[in-house]
Order: sequence, then C-alpha cells, then structure tokens
Amino acid sequence: MVYLVLGAAGSGRREVLADLIEGGLGEGDRPAVLLSEREQPGLSDTRFARADRWRHAAETGIDSEFPGDATHVFIVADGRRNPIDQIEEFKAWLAGRGAEVARVLCVVDCHLLEKHPKLFAWFEACIYFSDVVLLNHREGVPNKWVGDFRAKFEDKFYPCLFEHVKEGRVKNPALVLAPVARRMSHVFDEQEWIVADEEDDEEEAEDGDEVEMKLDEDPYLARRNGGRRVHEIPHIEDFLPKPGE
Repeated sequence: MVYLVLGAAGSGRREVLADLIEGGLGEGDRPAVLLSEREQPGLSDTRFARADRWRHAAETGIDSEFPGDATHVFIVADGRRNPIDQIEEFKAWLAGRGAEVARVLCVVDCHLLEKHPKLFAWFEACIYFSDVVLLNHREGVPNKWVGDFRAKFEDKFYPCLFEHVKEGRVKNPALVLAPVARRMSHVFDEQEWIVADEEDDEEEAEDGDEVEMKLDEDPYLARRNGGRRVHEIPHIEDFLPKPGE
C-alpha cells in the first residue's frame, strides 16, 4: 500500500506519520518511508524503521528506487515545492512500477494558514487530492477559525475526513490509514481520456486561453495553451523560513 503525505515543510508531517505507523500498523508489517532529499533531517526520522530519500529531476520527474519489499510505503512530498506538480510526477512514477495509492494524507499547519490567509488556495489544492486532512499546530488558533476552515469544505460536500492532531498524535491511526478513497480527485483512479471532435479543436485553436484537459474531472492538472496551470496556487516557499533557520 502506498500513501502520499502532503503539507508544508515544518507542519509536523513526519511526527504525525511516525505516530500513524506506530499506532496503525501491525507487527508483521514492513513500512518504508521516502523523504525528499531536499528536506532537512528531523527528530522524528529516528522513529522510522526504514527511511530512504527520493530525488526529483527537473526533466524526468521522480528519479528514485521503489522499496518493493515493503508492505506499506509512505511518500512524504517536498514541503517547499508545488504539490500539484509532485502529484502529477508521482502518478507517473508509481504507475511505471505497478503501484497504486491507498490514500493521500494532508497535514494542515493551522498556525501558518491563520497567519497567512493567502495560503488558503495552496491548502485547498492539497485537500482536493486528499482522503484525510490532519489539522495540526492548532495551539493559539481560535476554535472558531478551525471550525470555519472545516466548514468551507464540508459545505461543498468534500468527502475527505478531518481529524485533529494533538501533540503529534491522532485518536485513531488505523482509521486514518484505512485504504478507502475519500478524495475529490480521480487522478489516482482509472482515467478516461477526453476525445474532442473537430469542432472543439477549431474552437480551441481560436481561443488562446483554452485549456488542455487531459485527465477527466481533475481541473487542478489542467494547463493553458502556454503551459501554465489553470488553477495557479501560491508559492509555499515564500511563506516559510529558509532551511536551517
């Protein structure tokens, strides 16, 4: 089973992941964790029985070995890069190895988001692809803010689960790891290619702002003719401390 973990650098993703592995897997399971080579080492890394690094190549996407001997593989996305680009890259990388995604988890740094409301679009994009949303770093954040944040997605009937994190732990790790898809996106499901007729082709050619829809019902992956995303999101690195600070 493959799990993809989204979220910003410094949001406590690895601490939460260590708790999920320790509390949600059995003695016979063999978990492997893949961390971005750009991520700074953290104290929680010592809690992983096996932690390797994955690499990103600008031209080829993901350039790393897949731990095929593991029963559960947890891939922690680069918390300083665009998550949509990484989802697209990991989809191709996993498909080439015959691996399927069991669940996508998103760790939300509530303190960071409350401080920088412009980042809502960034987290909204992550949540669109997520089965479970883990609300972390709520200390000092008003309960009303947390409730209003959840309501923005519940009012839109997002099927993902929202769970609170307290001191790096969740109440039910097994529930979080249950391989049941609850995400809005279908990017990790079987896809149907969109076939445009000749009239559609003519309309697209006349409209320079037309999009290139390749994957059905996943608007975050759509690009304009010039290659830019239709739904552009903030650069998370602009809101984070520099590595080592």
